[in-house]
Amino acid sequence: MKQILVGVAAAALMVPAFAADMATPDEAKAMSEKARAAVNEMGSEQAFATFADPDGGFQEKDLYVFCMDMDGVMLSHAVKPELVGKNLLEFNKYGDLLFQDMIALAKASGEGWVDYSWPYPGTDEIKPKTSYIATNDEGFFCGVGAYK
Repeated sequence: MKQILVGVAAAALMVPAFAADMATPDEAKAMSEKARAAVNEMGSEQAFATFADPDGGFQEKDLYVFCMDMDGVMLSHAVKPELVGKNLLEFNKYGDLLFQDMIALAKASGEGWVDYSWPYPGTDEIKPKTSYIATNDEGFFCGVGAYK
């Protein structure tokens, strides 16, 4: 019984440490704006390579950059490169048409927040998440999400 309690106590201590590694929505917005500037300054090809590089300054805590065109095609995804080239316009696995919402916002105002549900890292639990998306000079948007 003593070993079980030690294991449970150790697991309980790890939760706050993991939570401390989770970024805030303000940090997500700042990274999204930084990604827009990177695309505008260095072009999409070099920016996408920088976003994908773990040492490129665009993967911090649980944050990463994804970029999508206005038709719903994923152009860049720092942690799931297998999504690049796929049309995700109809994606609705967790009860939200989040990419349609992002495209509508990008077309209407160029930037802002989109709320949706997404699996929490390391669990099967679906939690509220928000992404700040920002359209760049090349006409697509990049986003960065954080749990609320």
